[in-house]
Amino acid sequence: MKRIYLDHSATTPVAPEVLEAMLPYFTEKFGNASSLHSVGREAKQALEESREKVAGLLGAEPGELIFTSGGTESDNLALKGVAYRNKKKGKHVITTRIEHPAVLETCRKLETEGFEVTYLPVTSEGLVEPGILESAIREDTILISVMHANNEIGTIQPLEEIGKIAAEKDIYFHTDAVQSVGKIPTDVDAIGVDLLSLSSHKLYGPKGIGALYIRKGTRLESIIQGGGHERGLRPGTENIAGIVGLAKAAELARETMATEAERLAGLRDRLADLILENVKNAWINGTMKKRLPGNINFGFRYVEGESLLLFLDSKGIAVSTGSACSSKKLEPSHVLLSLGLPPEECHGSLRITLGRSNTEEDADYVAQAIAEAVERFRSISALGRGS
Repeated sequence: MKRIYLDHSATTPVAPEVLEAMLPYFTEKFGNASSLHSVGREAKQALEESREKVAGLLGAEPGELIFTSGGTESDNLALKGVAYRNKKKGKHVITTRIEHPAVLETCRKLETEGFEVTYLPVTSEGLVEPGILESAIREDTILISVMHANNEIGTIQPLEEIGKIAAEKDIYFHTDAVQSVGKIPTDVDAIGVDLLSLSSHKLYGPKGIGALYIRKGTRLESIIQGGGHERGLRPGTENIAGIVGLAKAAELARETMATEAERLAGLRDRLADLILENVKNAWINGTMKKRLPGNINFGFRYVEGESLLLFLDSKGIAVSTGSACSSKKLEPSHVLLSLGLPPEECHGSLRITLGRSNTEEDADYVAQAIAEAVERFRSISALGRGS
């Protein structure tokens, strides 16, 4: 059976070049970067060279980057680290209703510890309005956290405008850039952030490794106690093999980002046109103008997204009904609800995220399979007959 993987926002395969770069650090180059002997120094050198490469993808200085286990830990460290260190200045945090659970659940935890959080609404296209954000700022606001690109609908937020507001008000600005790093430019000075979270496995690197950019002068404290690794902010023996893999993935992303983004945007638009032309009562969730190149999120009236997913899986096609982190929950997507969709329409969503291996032939095959699936399920639905 033909297999087509279209869930690259959930995870990506490790690139062959990345695996090749990592392998020596599981065997002959196995040292602990904190050891003083030659084996340890070899690991330390790999650590710092990798830090430089990943920082380069962000337009950052190597000393502004620390390695973590992934995006969730980076988000936790950014939000809690800033909140705990700066609570004497204020206890108010601003974020959005469409953030990843790694941010939303961290904010809810902070609320149990005496912090106040404002959850900003978004437009029907999934975009934060900078004017509304600015009006939410208070004298005791210490942190703003707005994701760069949404994991479900791919919308790209106006971080440059938000960054200017945060800088003018002297408020720390964090972004969860897990979905955008390696796909679109994420220069930290251009978008104006003080903290940025990223995850290796979203850009063809290994799982279990990520990073947090921390602008020089940003005050935060560690949320894990231990040794002095990673400037004392992330104690624990560094995962050198994973870090080397992330660095290689970052190198590859820098080399291919522009051409790959253009190619994926073309495939995305081809698929969107085919679906909207051939399936009635279908729409796209989120704006098409400010969207990740490989992301497309469809809504289908009178059809359950989970049924579509399972049908497509039987055809060798891997897609998602939303975020991989919450896809097993029965509740409607909090992102789609925030767009103003009723719960029944939220359940009819399908997220397709394209990647390096996908082709025009894949898009055509998938469009045909989706049209077939929608027609089949509507034909056995009382509500969907004739639609």
